[in-house]
Amino acid sequence: MMNEVTSQVILFAILIFVARVADVTLGTMRIAFISRGQRFIAPIIGFFEMLIWLLAIRQIITNLTNVAYYFSYAGGFAAGIFVGLYIEEKMAIGSRIIRVITKKDATDLIQSLSETGYGVTSIDAKGNEGPVHLIFSVIKRHDLPDYIRMIQKNNPKAFYSIEDVRFVSEGVFPARESFIGRSKLSLYRMFAKFR
Repeated sequence: MMNEVTSQVILFAILIFVARVADVTLGTMRIAFISRGQRFIAPIIGFFEMLIWLLAIRQIITNLTNVAYYFSYAGGFAAGIFVGLYIEEKMAIGSRIIRVITKKDATDLIQSLSETGYGVTSIDAKGNEGPVHLIFSVIKRHDLPDYIRMIQKNNPKAFYSIEDVRFVSEGVFPARESFIGRSKLSLYRMFAKFR
């Protein structure tokens, strides 16, 4: 009888942990979609987030005397934040603006970026230590590592800053595969690491 009770407690603790990971992961994703203006996806994610949360909290409330459920609930919350941020980072949804400031001649960098298909706006300006070149680009978030590699290759000492963009009306972007194809590839890479 004692073993049956113990195994039931362990099973419910695991289920609460998994449910909490799922609902917090969905919550993190929902917030990411909202911040990027994806107002149609966010409510759907929110529905499933709340449904899972209600199922998990029901187990806690019906078994308030069992401390194992509290720990699995809190542990699931912490793990859910980690998993949600990891998935959101791998999905790389949205756009970024990159500002590059360099003292060095930026002709090669501008040409390299343009040939790759990035939209580039450049301005000659004056900094504290003399003339500088400013380069502005709005890029898709998944293109960020490639763009940074090009900066480091052409102007390794250039200063650059990166900022999220909520909305982009038009722009010049390199030809890439669709969001669905990219997501499948990202998920494949993510799960391939665990093999």
